[in-house]
Amino acid sequence: MSKIEEHINRLFRELPDSERKTQLMQEIIQDLEEKVADLVAGGKAEEDAVNKAIIDFGDIEDLKAEFGPIPAAPDHYFQKRHGLNLAYSAIGSALIILLAVFVNFYYTPKIIWCVYPIFAVLWWPLTLLFVYLKKR
Repeated sequence: MSKIEEHINRLFRELPDSERKTQLMQEIIQDLEEKVADLVAGGKAEEDAVNKAIIDFGDIEDLKAEFGPIPAAPDHYFQKRHGLNLAYSAIGSALIILLAVFVNFYYTPKIIWCVYPIFAVLWWPLTLLFVYLKKR
């Protein structure tokens, strides 16, 4: 796949697949390849010509607006993601708390200072728990 095709595919990846999208992408790729051929014929190096054609093309925000709103991801995707974030934060917090307790009791058993970092670390999973419950 050429650099131009990769660039155009990256620009259009958010849009839903359709015949119109495919035709438009092919037209743009063909136009850019023709521009590259003209630039190369004019004396530019091929890689420089490709980069110039891509830069001159710009973005496709106007074209995206013609396709209508981009469909959002389904709700179950976000619920799953929030659940994974919550699990990750709970496990990470537990490990940090265990480390703080170990360091506290191993090096300074007469002074209990580990409660301070424990309270600070607990805000992470608690915040994500509230986000998870709100999204549910």
